Amino acid sequence: MKKILILGAGKMGSWLAESLCLDFDVAVHDKELKKLRYFFKTKRLVSSYEMHEFAPDIMINAVNLHKTIEAFEEVIPLLPEECILADIASVKNGLQDYYSHSGRRFVSTHPMFGPTFGNVKELKNENAVIIKESDPEGKTFFRSFYESLDLNIFEYSFDMHDETIAYSLSIPFSSTMVFAACMKKLEVPGTTFKKHLDIAKGLLSEDDYLLTEILFNPYTLEQVENINSRLHDLIGLIQNKNGEGIREFLNMLRENIQMS
Repeated sequence: MKKILILGAGKMGSWLAESLCLDFDVAVHDKELKKLRYFFKTKRLVSSYEMHEFAPDIMINAVNLHKTIEAFEEVIPLLPEECILADIASVKNGLQDYYSHSGRRFVSTHPMFGPTFGNVKELKNENAVIIKESDPEGKTFFRSFYESLDLNIFEYSFDMHDETIAYSLSIPFSSTMVFAACMKKLEVPGTTFKKHLDIAKGLLSEDDYLLTEILFNPYTLEQVENINSRLHDLIGLIQNKNGEGIREFLNMLRENIQMS
């Protein structure tokens, strides 16, 4: 794997280019040309002709989630037949079928850290997922890349990935949205409040389409319903001033998060 084309010069696309450009021949394309101004040791491709001439070994699709398949459709005719398609989408719903019908080799992966919350300069002990059904050469490429960053690497099927994402993202996302929905004024003292507020601001700075796709993940509704059920339990304990029940509830929470 020598030549890498990255579609999308947003936060994750830029991070990929910066992380790969010293070891590979990297090119970036984005329809918003102003996003291409500040890349180091990276080719900036502005036309279909340039993408065709670059002839990448792998094309990593890092555009906004809702445009992933559309971007593939536009660029695939410009790529060599042997070029591996790749995505870093946080929800894989629909991509398995797309790859199956494309007839192309592919690798699907998900760096489990976003530019809002993750420190992309120090990623040790962060996580990444590689989809099991991916092409072996593509998996080897991303595994080597992630290992160079000291990431924990997991292999999941497409379905296992989306189920895990529903658990790991939809629960904190939904809980944070409920927190933000309850805000009336922000001048409230307290470290805990400020921490929650920072998380809410970080979450709501994410792309609306990304948040929508996380919430529309087929496995999300069950998780949100579980939140609603637990809130109903807590409301009952509060209404009845059930001290013993609250203590049992808190002990269950500690067990859930593995506190000794």
